[in-house]
Amino acid sequence: MYDVMAIGNALVDHEYVLIDAALEDTGLVKGQMTLAGLEEQKELLAFLDLADIEPSKQAGGGSAANAMFTFASLGGKPFYACRVGDDEPGQFYLQDLNQAGVATSKKSIHAGGVTGSCVVAVTNDGERTMQTYLGTSSDITEDNVDFEALTQADWLYIEGYLAMSESIQPAMTKLRQQAGIHGAKIAVSFADPAVVKFAKDGLLNMLGNKVAVIFCNSEEAKLFTDKKQIKASARALLDYCQIAVVTDSANNTIIAQQPDDENGEIIFHEVPTPTVTNVVDTNGAGDNYSGAFLYALSQQYSLPECGRLAGEIASQVVQQFGPRLEPQEYQDIARRVLTV
Repeated sequence: MYDVMAIGNALVDHEYVLIDAALEDTGLVKGQMTLAGLEEQKELLAFLDLADIEPSKQAGGGSAANAMFTFASLGGKPFYACRVGDDEPGQFYLQDLNQAGVATSKKSIHAGGVTGSCVVAVTNDGERTMQTYLGTSSDITEDNVDFEALTQADWLYIEGYLAMSESIQPAMTKLRQQAGIHGAKIAVSFADPAVVKFAKDGLLNMLGNKVAVIFCNSEEAKLFTDKKQIKASARALLDYCQIAVVTDSANNTIIAQQPDDENGEIIFHEVPTPTVTNVVDTNGAGDNYSGAFLYALSQQYSLPECGRLAGEIASQVVQQFGPRLEPQEYQDIARRVLTV
């Protein structure tokens, strides 16, 4: 049995530390993810090499994978569906997840495929900017999805970046149908403002008639709903979900919840975000937030408790390089936050 089945892009992260001027020279849009072909990524890597900018870290990545790493490190049982090549990065990627307690399937391995990679540029303010070459992950189809795993799961977690993949849309529809049949609740992470800007139709397909939870930040929420205020956008998101979780950088997270009955009022929770004086790297912070929140929710904690755990973990992630903490760090935070 699994607590959650997740699906997302499989990417090996290559992280670089850049000053703003160097980032501008790359042509990337600060704070956003840009899709690229193999040659484009080779050009970016050549530019960084020519500028004597060395990678500071290489690690398994991908939005949903980071969330499931968090979920497993906290003690949950996740299953992850993705698509990697039968190459060395693909082997590294799956082994990395398995060692963390995230189950995967042989269906994820595509013979002859090239495992995707993501260049993560981190500027002095800790902001992460990404250029992603999806590789074989861009061709993920229902053949790579072990639907049997969903019959054993209480939750289905979908990464928003997949809204940009046409090949996965039939599988998305099938996953939503299977979740309904087996009573699995669905959570969707919007993942990036670029997803909302350029792939809103794909997001709407993920959301179907309505899902249990939407995770997003304030920029994504406002773009999706066309609302200017965070609370109004959280309220508008409830047309698509039962619970909307909207983070807002260092400001309070807004959690909007549908009332138990038609005549009730929408419930809002404001959860303070821990103060961080030294932001080093925001890469993976939102993924960790979603994974931690979903873990606490799966363990029947209250929404404010879910938000507090997620906020504490995300606040630790941004104080280090890379998108993941050590497993013991997750457990220490959970013991401190969830027993108060």
